[in-house]
Amino acid sequence: MVKRESHSSDHLTGGSSRKIMSTKLATALAAFFLLASIAVIIAIATVQTQKKTYLSPGLKYGIVLDAGSSRTTVYLYQWPAEKENNTGVVSQTTKCLVKGPGISEMNDDSWKYLKTCMDDITKHVPPSQHSSTPIFLGATAGMRLLHIKNEEASNTILQDIQKYLRSLPFNFQNASIISGQEEGLYGWITVNYLMGNFLEKNMWNAWVHPHGAKTVGSLDLGGASTQIAFTAPDDATGEDLIRVSLYGYEYNVYTHSFLCYGKNEAEKKVLAELVKSSTDWSRVNHPCYPADYSITMAASEIFDSECTKKSTPASYSPAKNITFFGGSDPVRCKDLVKRIFDFKSCQGKENCSFEGVYQPPVSGEFMAYAGFYYTAWALDVKGSNTLKQFNTAMLSFCSKPWATLKKNYEITEKHLKSYCYSANYVHTILADGYKFNDDNWENLNFQKEVNQTSIAWSLGYMLAQSNMIPAEAKLLKLPIPNSAFAGLLFVFSALTIITLMFLIITLVRFCF
Repeated sequence: MVKRESHSSDHLTGGSSRKIMSTKLATALAAFFLLASIAVIIAIATVQTQKKTYLSPGLKYGIVLDAGSSRTTVYLYQWPAEKENNTGVVSQTTKCLVKGPGISEMNDDSWKYLKTCMDDITKHVPPSQHSSTPIFLGATAGMRLLHIKNEEASNTILQDIQKYLRSLPFNFQNASIISGQEEGLYGWITVNYLMGNFLEKNMWNAWVHPHGAKTVGSLDLGGASTQIAFTAPDDATGEDLIRVSLYGYEYNVYTHSFLCYGKNEAEKKVLAELVKSSTDWSRVNHPCYPADYSITMAASEIFDSECTKKSTPASYSPAKNITFFGGSDPVRCKDLVKRIFDFKSCQGKENCSFEGVYQPPVSGEFMAYAGFYYTAWALDVKGSNTLKQFNTAMLSFCSKPWATLKKNYEITEKHLKSYCYSANYVHTILADGYKFNDDNWENLNFQKEVNQTSIAWSLGYMLAQSNMIPAEAKLLKLPIPNSAFAGLLFVFSALTIITLMFLIITLVRFCF
C-alpha cells in the first residue's frame, strides 16, 4: 500500500510538471506568434506610410530633336526618377514644332525659330535638372538625301547644330544622321512601348512580360522617306531583319525604309511624271489636284532633288515655270500615282513589296502614324476602318472641286490641294506595296498618339540611346499596392486570431 501511494504521488508530481511545462511552452509560442504577427503588420503599415516617399523622388527629363525633311520637332519626355530602367513610365511633357523647313535647308529664320522652341522647352525643365537632362538630335531622310547630294554641306550643318546644342544648359549626347533602318526600328519600339507590349505590371507592382502579348507593326510616313517595321517569323532572314533583345525577350523585326517615297518627295515624282509626258509646260493637267485649282512653280522645285534628277527632261531650265491645272479625276489620279512605284521588279518573286524589296507577309495589327494618320484624318477615316470605307472616302474627296474643299475643310492650301494625291499614295503603298487587303485592312489603325504621347521614332531613339530598354527585365522594388496590403492585413489578422484560439484551446485541455 505504501509503495502504491508513493508511486501515485510521484505520478501526480510528474503530471503536474508536464502540465506546467506545456503551459509555459504554449504561452511562449502564443507570445511568439502574436509578436511576430504584430511585427509583420507593423512592417507592412510602415512601408505603406512611406509609399509617398518611394513613389515621388522627382522627375527626370529627356529632349529629342526630330530633324525631319520638312520640319524639326522638339520633344520633351519625362519619367519618375526611380523608374528609368523600366517601361510604361515615360510620357511626353510637351513638344514644339519649329517653323520653317527642315535642317537640310537651314537659314537665318530657321535658326531663330529653333532657338524660340528651345527657349520654350527649357522653361519646362526645372533648373536643377538642366545638367542631367540628355539632349539628342536625329536627322532623317532630308539630311540623308543632302548627304548624298553634298556631303560637305550636310557635315557643316551637323557641326553647326552640335555647336549650338552644346551651348545649351543640357547634357548634350549626340547629333547625327540616323539610317532608314534605325528610323523604322525606333518607330516600332515606340509603338510597342506606348502600348505596353513589352512589359506590364502584375498585382505585386512588378514588371512582367504580358501573357500572350503580341507586338504591333509600325508604319511611318515622313516627307522624304517611309518606313515599315513588324515582327517577322523566327525563320525569316535577310538584310532587312534585325534580332533585338528587349527585357529578356528576343524579337525578329523586319524593317525597311524607302528613300524618296516620303509624301513630299513622292509628290515631286508624280509632278515629274506629268511634266515628262507634257509638251506644254504652261498648262499641265493634274488629275489629283482639284478642279478649278491651278498653281505655278519653278522647274527647280520639282527636279532639284536626288529623287527626281533621273526624270529631268532635256529642256530643263531651273527658272522655267510650270503651271498645273487640277482635274478632280480619281481614276486617272490613281493610275498616275501607281506609275511612280516599281512593281515590275517584284513580278515572279514571292514576298516582295516593290522595287524588288523582300518583305515577309504582313500579319497582326499595325499602327499607321505621321503622314499616314494626317491623310486618314483628312478623309475622316482615322482609327480602324475597312478598305471599302477608305476607298469610298478617297473617291468622294478626289471628286470635289476646289471651292467645295475650301468651304468644307479648314486646312491650309498647301496641304489641302495635295490630299487627293496623298490618299492615292497611301492606298497604293499599303494595298499594292505592302499587300494589305479586304481581309486585313481593319488591322490598320491610323493614329497619331497613345496616352497623350506622340507616336514618333524619337521616343524609341531616346530609350535606346539612354539604355532605358535593357536586354534583361528588372523587377521594381515598389511598396505593396493598397489592395494587396489590405489582403495581407486581413490574412495575418486571421492567422493571429486562429493561432491564439488554438493555443487557448490547447491550454484548457492540458490544464483541465
